[in-house]
Amino acid sequence: MDSFSTVIRTASHEQHVEAETSTFMSDLLGGRLGVDAYARYTEQLWFVYEALESGAERLASDPVTGPFIQPELFRLTALERDLAHLRGPEWRAGVTALPATRAYADRVRECAATWPAGYIAHHYTRYLGDLSGGQIIRDKAERTWGFEKKGDGVRFYVFEGITNPAAFKRSYRELLDGVRADDLEKQRIVTECKKAFALNTAVFRALGEEFPLSA
Repeated sequence: MDSFSTVIRTASHEQHVEAETSTFMSDLLGGRLGVDAYARYTEQLWFVYEALESGAERLASDPVTGPFIQPELFRLTALERDLAHLRGPEWRAGVTALPATRAYADRVRECAATWPAGYIAHHYTRYLGDLSGGQIIRDKAERTWGFEKKGDGVRFYVFEGITNPAAFKRSYRELLDGVRADDLEKQRIVTECKKAFALNTAVFRALGEEFPLSA
């Protein structure tokens, strides 16, 4: 029988590919969009991580989610430094969430408040994705817009507290495998994972509409 981490990865594979190959991401990584599109994307991430991390302290004592709350993953401070670099010191006055982003953040907040096991699905899709694919984005951003290597503008993608990402991801998958949930609850977590990817893809779609490349 497959381990739970394998089940999650396999079940959400299709959505994962869809998110990664969205037109907006392809255009961004292909260097076809300006730094403004990258800054706008970073703004959207801030709303999602604000939802993810504002409830984290409370969830740290939860028997199901507690083991997943690891401060070395937290991204909010890094995002805020990036936004100050991209948008200036008054960035908070100008950031706005797209409706798709608001829907995503609201769902994360709802899970954090009412369904800790569901929160794990969002935790997994975000942080493990950032640790993996996020490094490609960082590299492209540094080369395309001249950010200092691992410096302001791309700090979101730099996990200073994680010296060995491969080992960290292994231990994270072990946490998933040992999650305190019965089979039915695990199935619900997998479904929520798919939902997380769909919410993320909707944000990419909305960004793609805001930054269309002239045909």
